Amino acid sequence: MNKELLLSNLRNIPDFPIPGIQFKDVSTLFKNPLCIKEMTEEMVRLYKDAGITKVVGIESRGFVMGAILAERLGAGFVMCRKPGKLPADTKRKEYGKEYGKDVIEIHTDALEPDDVVLIQDDLLATGGSAKAAIDLVKAFNVKKVYCNFIIELRCEGLKGREFIGDSAEISTLLTID
Repeated sequence: MNKELLLSNLRNIPDFPIPGIQFKDVSTLFKNPLCIKEMTEEMVRLYKDAGITKVVGIESRGFVMGAILAERLGAGFVMCRKPGKLPADTKRKEYGKEYGKDVIEIHTDALEPDDVVLIQDDLLATGGSAKAAIDLVKAFNVKKVYCNFIIELRCEGLKGREFIGDSAEISTLLTID
């Protein structure tokens, strides 16, 4: 995988959404077809033999690569969304993040116990949203849970991987210290 290509196309936005946060904007990766190809090929390589039956994308940037991966892996795609965005009955989980609290939801009929699930999102920082998604997915008693992130931030005391612990097998494409 061409990490230099991805890093050179990643945009940093200081003080967003609040002062002190250095936001890593992956939209610049998504607008470059070469970056999408690099990320897709690497993620497919990582998970092609894992028996993935469902890919769960965390709102909203997890939808982009999550849907692409689901198609390439021959799996279904499930959306994990903010409250009030899913039309049917949902399970919900509140979590903390760097700058406050949030909630995510998933449809109650989204997963089955025989599913092998890959959760996909853009960024692992504190691990709050990922751990909430893992908890939601595990509430369905699925066989196995994997998590993939485009970027893992390890700078500024961020310890998302440690927060998630062994609740899911984690992989990342880029690590930023």
